[in-house]
Amino acid sequence: MSLRHLTCTADLSFQEIEYVFSMAEGLKKALAKGKRENFLEGKTLALIFEKSSLRTRVSFEVAMSQLGGNSIYLSRHDMDLGHREAVKDVAHTLSRYVHAVALRTFAQGIVEEMARNSTVPIINALSDAYHPCQALTDLFTIREKLGKLEGLTLSFIGDANNVARSLACLSARFGIYFRIASPAGYQLSPAFVEGLERQGRGVAKAAPDKLIYLTDDPREAARGADVLYTDTWVSMGQEQEAEVRRKVFKDYQINNSLVRLAKEGGLVMHCLPARRGEEITDEVLDGPRSIVFDQTENRLHIQKAILKFLLGSQGGRRQKGGDGSPPEAEKGADTTRRTGKR
Repeated sequence: MSLRHLTCTADLSFQEIEYVFSMAEGLKKALAKGKRENFLEGKTLALIFEKSSLRTRVSFEVAMSQLGGNSIYLSRHDMDLGHREAVKDVAHTLSRYVHAVALRTFAQGIVEEMARNSTVPIINALSDAYHPCQALTDLFTIREKLGKLEGLTLSFIGDANNVARSLACLSARFGIYFRIASPAGYQLSPAFVEGLERQGRGVAKAAPDKLIYLTDDPREAARGADVLYTDTWVSMGQEQEAEVRRKVFKDYQINNSLVRLAKEGGLVMHCLPARRGEEITDEVLDGPRSIVFDQTENRLHIQKAILKFLLGSQGGRRQKGGDGSPPEAEKGADTTRRTGKR
């Protein structure tokens, strides 16, 4: 098996994502029965986290433990990536010590530079541009709950941030109608959307003409949706914008009024951490339609599957072209807009 990385969801072909989902399902069922495997015995994962974390750090550490491996955590204070030491030097060094690296950082360029210079798999555990592990978990969770993905409507309410971009990318590939309601200045760029539309028409089994829909009206986005999704209005690195953002996004809250517009039995998702009372109310987050903590749990199972896939022998070579090629929309567009604030 050739060296593989997960810098964004385009690094996996459609078939490989299905394979990861299948592995995650199997691993989840096995764990529920008290069965574990030592597939990664003797393997070490380096966790480089320039941003604080709860779910990502814990789920990766537990994933390695449950698969028989171990992990080592490196904070920004431990290494000061790109300042105390060049990114490529860190990549070369860690390649001699560990078997994979999960990197949680600011610039997507750092993730890609690590991947270019590493001889072990690099996993994007979050960048300002993308959050592939979260998006893969989200689609896995939706299919687990609703039994399918193609033809569903997923409506994201709020900032077109790293989570929204990764969800849009995956939605296009699975034939999901992706709606996003964002105020002017915080929307997905036209180039990004155009690239995803081209990709979606090429890979979905029965792709609709309009897979990605942008609006500034949260009610319009929510109407008839199978899934409502939101994220914090103020992400890490945006603290200086907090007051402005709270004013701009004050009408972009998932509350009972908005939930009633969704399809009967529609679900509510949030990648956490949540600022209760801002982007989502307590009644909704703790309500019967919320699957937020099922999402949270599934981070563990998806990340176990990703680690097993990247470090295993069954992943196969990356399929070039078609749905396996990284579209310009995912690899480049939108990554420089509002630089360093996603």
